[in-house]
Amino acid sequence: MSSRCAACKHLRKRCQRDCIFSPYFPSNDPQRFDSMRIIYGASNIAKMLQQLPQHLRAEAANSMYFEAQCRLADPVYGCVKTISLLRQQIDHAHSQLAIIQAQIAFYKAQIHGDSNQIQNADHQLPVSRFYK
Repeated sequence: MSSRCAACKHLRKRCQRDCIFSPYFPSNDPQRFDSMRIIYGASNIAKMLQQLPQHLRAEAANSMYFEAQCRLADPVYGCVKTISLLRQQIDHAHSQLAIIQAQIAFYKAQIHGDSNQIQNADHQLPVSRFYK
């Protein structure tokens, strides 16, 4: 390989043809490896990637990078803060959807005359029931 990956540059070693880091840490993005190294450590990153099947490694590297960025931005909560905010947005969207669905059902009932049938049923009650 003519150019070393960002991980091998940081570790000051020669980038081998079968380097575990090179597909996920290109030389033009050294910050990506550096942020992950700070959180996980280079040897742990290598171990995690080696334990996964080849087809899952890119997704795992992206996930670890996201988690490392979140942890660097918020050392206490990390990505849990983002997950909580997204969960709140989902809950809010569900409640808004329920309100809109109820409004649609109400307006459909008015269009189809269901509300008139309900009003007529109330007027058909015997008057004596109320004036005993």
